[in-house]
Amino acid sequence: MQVDHDIKDIGLKEKGRLRTEWAGNNMPVISIIKERFSKEKPLKGVKIACCLHVTSETANLCKALKEGGAEVFLCASNPLSTQDDIAAYLVSLGIPVFAKCGEDTETYYKHINQVLDFSPHITMDDGADLVSTIHKERRDLTKAVIGGSEETTTGVIRLRAMEKDGVLLYPIIAVNDAQTKHFFDNRYGTGQSTIDGILRSTNILLAGLRLVVCGYGWCGRGVAMRARGMGANVIIVEVDPLKALEAVMDGYSVMPMMDAGKIGDLFITVTGDIRVIRKEHFEVMKDGAIVANTGHFNVEVDIPALNELSISKRKIRDFVEEYKLKDGRKINLLGDGRLINLVAGEGHPPCVMDMSFANQALACEFLVKNKGKLEKKVYSVPEEIDKEVASLKLSSLGIKIDELTDEQKHYLSAWEEGT
Repeated sequence: MQVDHDIKDIGLKEKGRLRTEWAGNNMPVISIIKERFSKEKPLKGVKIACCLHVTSETANLCKALKEGGAEVFLCASNPLSTQDDIAAYLVSLGIPVFAKCGEDTETYYKHINQVLDFSPHITMDDGADLVSTIHKERRDLTKAVIGGSEETTTGVIRLRAMEKDGVLLYPIIAVNDAQTKHFFDNRYGTGQSTIDGILRSTNILLAGLRLVVCGYGWCGRGVAMRARGMGANVIIVEVDPLKALEAVMDGYSVMPMMDAGKIGDLFITVTGDIRVIRKEHFEVMKDGAIVANTGHFNVEVDIPALNELSISKRKIRDFVEEYKLKDGRKINLLGDGRLINLVAGEGHPPCVMDMSFANQALACEFLVKNKGKLEKKVYSVPEEIDKEVASLKLSSLGIKIDELTDEQKHYLSAWEEGT
């Protein structure tokens, strides 16, 4: 089967098939949706452009969308997160894939445009690069676009800014805001996979370390939770007084970055913002400090400033670059400041991505069913979809829950009864 593609090695397809099958064994909700999609074909004739991390979990999502009748086209949402064997396997299934692990910035955007060349009806983003490219360079494509979906916090922030400025040209479903996404994927998925990526790349012992987490959103909560569970002394850096107060109540130390910079052994940024760790922070860090990022883009760490302060750098381990500063101190940057859980690890476990990608699949179906009815704004995932995903997940785990009686439903909706 010949399909357009730009991948590293089609010969890796068998390895990719096996890894996709393994992940699929731990994605029961997607499997249930895929089975229904196969019978009903709710996405028949719909072209879906996906800019996602090319992983075994993504492969199972793509297969479900294809079973639903969609034509699926995939590029990477991060230059270093592509699993080349997965890309090869998807191409063997007839899905055009444009992604290579380690691709440069020019190639990254070339691949985005190659996916957009298919004139999609739906865009599926992880970071809003498809939407951004369409709005900046390919506005002619919006005539055919029904809508889009967004997977991550960073992307939703960008899209809400576009809506606020009145420049968003088609409706977007904020999959990241689904409770079955950020409560589980962001917290448990990011928490575990970030620690996994750091340990794979460094082989350090977390117990006893002063570990600084920059940002206490759902992802930051997860990282802090898992780090503390492994014995780290966790310090939280925040700018939001409510989140900072929550971190204090959760038992963490909270302080400004400048103070944390002086005592931290390991720093992890997870804010979605720019230059969270800057020149003045590098200047006070102790010799041997380790810096990692698990936010969507590598701009959270001011890498140009680190280069400016350094007299030399060398790759001392896979995914570890040692910067030697002018005063002799050394600072170690992991994974070029990119998503360490995907650069040095495999990303989130399949069982947690199962819920996130179930939301993606059902969001596509929702967009098709509501074609022409939605405004050019960012929508939350409909509550019924969120609850359906949660119910399917519970069912797959063999867990049953109670239902409200008619009397209880009436009581909760009435005002007449008091104490």
